[in-house]
Amino acid sequence: MFRRVLLATVLSAAFATGASAATVTYSASLSGAKEIPKTDSTGTGKMDATFDTATKALNYTLTFDGLTGPATAAHIHGPGTRAQNAGVVAPLGAKGPTSPVTGSVTLTDDQIKMLKSSSLYANIHTAANPGGEIRGQIVVVKAKKAAAAAK
Repeated sequence: MFRRVLLATVLSAAFATGASAATVTYSASLSGAKEIPKTDSTGTGKMDATFDTATKALNYTLTFDGLTGPATAAHIHGPGTRAQNAGVVAPLGAKGPTSPVTGSVTLTDDQIKMLKSSSLYANIHTAANPGGEIRGQIVVVKAKKAAAAAK
């Protein structure tokens, strides 16, 4: 009898843990017009990311082109609104990244709160624009948009 109760407890805990984990899709569209202050860059970029609520891992792919020169760095910054600059939260790739940049960042609980409130942004820096040439706020992709993109 004890074994059955123990087994039932273990199985229900496993199902409850699995049910509470989720993957959330995020995206950022980067441009010079979104920089603070704005840049004249014609460069563009896009960050597609998924956040695993169980592991706290933000897995991303960052693509960009048309910059004034080679990228010197790419980062996630926060907390900051679309009208604010903020400090570096995590690097995106190595120094001098080339497109595409793929990787994973494990977020802290505070950074997760920033992610959920759209207070993080992706920023790509160049020699001509050391403070950032193109940037974009990281926002959740709505379920309807995600379903349409999957088709």
